Amino acid sequence: MANNSREIVLKILLEIDQEGAFSNISINRNINNEVSPQDEGLIREIVYGVLENRMYLDWVIKKFSKVRFKKISPVIKNILRMGIYQIIFMDKVPDRAAVYESVSLAKKNSHKGTFGFVNGVLRSISRKKESIEIPSKEKNPVEYLSIKYSHPKWMINRWIKEFGVDFTEELCNANNKKPKLNIRANTLKTSKENLIEKLKEKGFDAYECTMAKDGIIVENPVRITEIEEFKEGHFQIQDESSMLVAQIMNPREDSLVIDVASAPGGKATHIAEKMNNKGKIIARDVYDHKIKLIEGNADRLGLDIIEAENYNALNVDEKLVGKADYCLVDAPCSGLGLIRRKPDIKWKKEEDDIEKITSLQYKILENACKYLKREGVLIYSTCTIERDENINLIRKFLKDHDNFSLLGFEDMISGDNIETAKDGFVELFQHIHDTDGFFIVKLIKNRD
Repeated sequence: MANNSREIVLKILLEIDQEGAFSNISINRNINNEVSPQDEGLIREIVYGVLENRMYLDWVIKKFSKVRFKKISPVIKNILRMGIYQIIFMDKVPDRAAVYESVSLAKKNSHKGTFGFVNGVLRSISRKKESIEIPSKEKNPVEYLSIKYSHPKWMINRWIKEFGVDFTEELCNANNKKPKLNIRANTLKTSKENLIEKLKEKGFDAYECTMAKDGIIVENPVRITEIEEFKEGHFQIQDESSMLVAQIMNPREDSLVIDVASAPGGKATHIAEKMNNKGKIIARDVYDHKIKLIEGNADRLGLDIIEAENYNALNVDEKLVGKADYCLVDAPCSGLGLIRRKPDIKWKKEEDDIEKITSLQYKILENACKYLKREGVLIYSTCTIERDENINLIRKFLKDHDNFSLLGFEDMISGDNIETAKDGFVELFQHIHDTDGFFIVKLIKNRD
């Protein structure tokens, strides 16, 4: 990989660390047309590899550095993380090349005294990498899981309490695996089978998703948004778990649907396709630039029943009370089900964030339920595995609103480990379902 590519990796990591940038946005901003597909793949691999394994990489730095970790500058810290990741995790990069390129980066981006430090630390790690030890799983499971899989201790503690040690280990391991790209066939323009054939003709390895009826897995999706089928709206990029929202809602044609927190519009556009582009969907968000994303996706997919509006879900829109056949609350959440796609989430979230977000979620849910007619259907979904944001919140809602009840949907979904669908909800886990961590519940309004 050209040294320029390593420069890009370092720039991205510093943007994430120091400016709070999101990994996917920073990567897309820093990769231009001059970067070859091969180098783009390696840039993504090192960036995500460092973010996924950061706590372990820092543990290794602390073991081999004579300089206190807190005294190492952010630039050198990230150069060391990059170097160690390549030495320990990337077989295709020779150790000597990882050391040489890291020292070159230090020469370009730091002062003279750091060159020898970077060289010495990385050469020492290269010699002793087979004998690096971490705490014992038996004696200290939290410390072991936290360092081995690079997850904050507060996260590990919560998950062990909720799910147990072995489940938590499998979950953390899955979080550090590269997820496959899922796309959703736009059934108004093509069939899933036809789209798979077209993708195969173009050299993509594509096959059906397990649970999502419109879903396709693409193994080698390099620059897939540049092909004609994407530009002509034959598919939308969307995780399988997210596709299940419209599938479980199963909306009728000519209905009124309100999506209270819609951007970028993946679920709203899928709902429109399920309705055969007949009826009306009010898709809302609080940011104008996100409204444009909804409109852009709807236009590309050839959908004209979506009305994108700027509206805050924390306020009740009195003119829509009692009017909707279906309402979707895809709630803002901690996002802990997305760690395998956005590993920087691990380092951006704090445990206090969960308590703050649940009060917000509940307020949005309480407002949204007012929009439904009698026998109207409410779907609540999140991209987190935190039960306080999911089933615990729904139990509280049902206790406070006895005119709503859970509505089973086992006929809408098939697959392993989804027995709770008959009870009106599903919890999806990265290591069990090979999807993003996700929660979907279906409620019906029994009376006004």
